[in-house]
Amino acid sequence: TLHQHKQAHARLVITGAYRSAFLAARQVSVYARYGLVFYAQKVFETTPFECLSNLLLWNSILRANVTYGFYVNALKLYNKMRKLGVFGDGFTFPLIIRACALMVSVHLCINLHNHVVHMGFQNHLHVVNELIGMYSKLRQMDCARNLFNRMPARSYISWNTMVSGFELKCHCDGALEMFRRMEFEGLEPNLVTWTSLLSSHARCGLLEEVMKLFGKMRTRGIGATAEALAVVLSVCSDLAWSDMGMAIHGFVIKGGFGDYLFVKNALICLYGKHGLIGDAKKLFLATVNKNSVSWNALITSYADAFASQGREEESLDLFRQMQFAKVMANSVTLSSVLSVCAESAALNLGREIHGHAIKTLINKNILVENGLVNMYTKCGTLKEGYLVFEKMDKKDLISWNSMITGYGMHGLGENALATFDQMIKSGFKLDGVTFVAVLSACSHSGLIAEGCRLFDMMIRENSIQPQMDHYSCMVDLLGRAGLLQEASDIVKNMPMEPNASVWGALLNSCRMHRDTEIAEETASQVFGLNSTTVGYMLLSNIYAASGRWEDSARVRVSARTKGLKKIPGQGWIQVKKNVQMFSAGNTIERDTYEVYGILEELT
Repeated sequence: TLHQHKQAHARLVITGAYRSAFLAARQVSVYARYGLVFYAQKVFETTPFECLSNLLLWNSILRANVTYGFYVNALKLYNKMRKLGVFGDGFTFPLIIRACALMVSVHLCINLHNHVVHMGFQNHLHVVNELIGMYSKLRQMDCARNLFNRMPARSYISWNTMVSGFELKCHCDGALEMFRRMEFEGLEPNLVTWTSLLSSHARCGLLEEVMKLFGKMRTRGIGATAEALAVVLSVCSDLAWSDMGMAIHGFVIKGGFGDYLFVKNALICLYGKHGLIGDAKKLFLATVNKNSVSWNALITSYADAFASQGREEESLDLFRQMQFAKVMANSVTLSSVLSVCAESAALNLGREIHGHAIKTLINKNILVENGLVNMYTKCGTLKEGYLVFEKMDKKDLISWNSMITGYGMHGLGENALATFDQMIKSGFKLDGVTFVAVLSACSHSGLIAEGCRLFDMMIRENSIQPQMDHYSCMVDLLGRAGLLQEASDIVKNMPMEPNASVWGALLNSCRMHRDTEIAEETASQVFGLNSTTVGYMLLSNIYAASGRWEDSARVRVSARTKGLKKIPGQGWIQVKKNVQMFSAGNTIERDTYEVYGILEELT
C-alpha cells in the first residue's frame, strides 16, 4: 500500500540507504504507479549527485513524466541528462519519442529522429517501433512505411503499429494491405491486428465490411477483445441491426467482457438507438463507475426517443442528474441536449444550456456552436442563431447547412442563397444536405428560377445524384408556384419509386390550387401507400374544397377500411418550466374549465 511504501521510504532515509541509485529508481517507479509524480520528482531531486550517472534512475523519472503527460518536463530532464554525459539506451529513446509524438510537433519529431540516427539506434527494434508510432500519430504514413520497410527484423508490435497507424488516418486500404502482407510473410495476425483492422473500416464508414471481417475472425476461431466488441456493437447501432447487436451482447456476457466500461457504453448506445430505452436505462443503472460517455449515451437515447413529443424534460432531467453526480458534461452531451431543445422549441432551456457552455468554457467547441445555431433558428430566434454563426472561429459543413436551413425555415430565401454563395467562396465541398437546405429555402420563398438552376447545378457541376428529399423539394417548389403539370412530370420521371413525402408535396400543391385533375391522376399511386394516411387526407380535403363531398367521404371511408388512422395534431406550451401537451380530440388534464372559459370569451 502507499502507506507501507512511505514507511519503507522513511526507513531508507533513516538508515542512509537512500544513497543507493537502484533503490531511488525503485522509489520513483512506485510513487509514479500511485500517480504521485510530485513525490517521484522529489525523490529524484534529493538523490545524491553521484547517483545521477545511473541510467535506470533517469529512465524511471522519464517514464513517470511521460506516463502522466508531463512531456515538456521529460524533454528538459533528457537535456539535463545529456549535459551530465549520461547516454540513453533502448529504454530511454522510446520514452522521449513518445513525448515528442504526443506534443504533436513535427519539427521536434524530425530533429529527434536525426538524433536517434546520430546515436546509432536506427536499427534498434523497440526504438524503430516507437518512431513508426510517432509518424503514425503525425499522420505521416509514408515516413512510417519507409522505416518499416528498412527494418532488419520486425515484431508483432511493428506490424500492429502500422495497421493502427493507417486506422488513425482512416486509410482502410493501407491497413488491409499491411494485414495481407503480414499473412503473406507467414505471420498470423493476432487479436490486436484484427481489432485495428475492424476499427479502420469502421472509421472509413465501411460498416457492412466490418461485420464481414468480424465473421471471418470468428470463423477462424480467433477470440475477441473488448475493444473489437465495442467497435462491432457501435457498427450494429449505425446499421440498425438490433438482432445482431443482441447476439453480440450475449457473446459479451459469455466471454466475460461485461465489466469493461466502454463495452457497456457501446451497449447503452445500441439499445438507445433502437428505441429500447428501458433496456438502455437498465444497463446504465447497472454501470458502477459511470463516465461522461455513459451519461451522454443515455441522454442521446432519450433525445432521439422523446424529440418532438413534448417530453424534453425527461432528457433534460437526466442532464441535471449528470450535473448533480459531478460528471463534467462534454461537447457531445451539450450537443444532444441542444437538439432536444431545438426539436421541442424549448428556447429558455436552450439559453440555459448556452449559459452552461459559456460557464464551462466549451461554448467555442464546434459541436456546441452548431447545436446552438440549430437550436436558435428552430426556436424562432434567427438573430441569435446568426450571431453564434458569425462569431464561430472555424465553420464546418454542418455550420453552413444549419444556417441555410434556418433562413429557409423563416422564409428568407435570398439570405439562404447569399449564405450558400458565401459557403462556395469559402472553399467548402457541397453535399446532398446542402442542396436539400437551399432547395427547401427556394421553395418557401417562391424562388422558382433559382431553385431549378441549383437543382441542375447539383447534378452537372457537383456530380450529386438527386435523392428522394431533393425530388420532394423540387415538387414542392414547382407545386407551390402553381406549375402542377411540371411538378407531376418530375414525379413521373423519377428514377426511384416516389414515397409519401413526394406524393404529399404534389397533393398539397393540388389542394392549394384546387386542382382535382392532377390530384385524381395520382390517387391510384397514393392508395398504394398503405403505410400512410397523408395522401388520403390530402385527397379528401381537395375534394371537399371543390364541393365534391361524396368523393371526399369515399376516400376517408377507404382509409378507415384499410385500418389507417390519422395521427392527431399535437402542440405544447411551456409555462414556468412545466410543459403542457395539447392533442386534437383529447381533453386537458388540469384547469379544463378555466382554459375553455377563456377560449369561449375570446370567441
